[in-house]
Amino acid sequence: MLVRVIEILVGLMVVLSLVRSVVGFITKAYTGQSGTAPQRAGNSSRPQSSSASSSTSGGELKKDPVCGTFISTATAFQGYAGGQTYYFCSTECRDKFKA
Repeated sequence: MLVRVIEILVGLMVVLSLVRSVVGFITKAYTGQSGTAPQRAGNSSRPQSSSASSSTSGGELKKDPVCGTFISTATAFQGYAGGQTYYFCSTECRDKFKA
């Protein structure tokens, strides 16, 4: 009797796992998510600096001038001031820097 209950519980766990996987797959396919991180740039109207374009796949690390967080140039929000490029971890830090 106890063995049968355990078999039923294990079977339910397997079925629920499969259903969850299928629902996740359908959701990703429907919303167009590919599972890769999107490329972010603060101001795409200006060209990127040569140091950012020659960086490795992970990007060079730069320090956010507002909060001090180190952020990859490949995923950072960019801001420009005085002919210099600054890298920010978020739009909030970029906006604080402009103010």
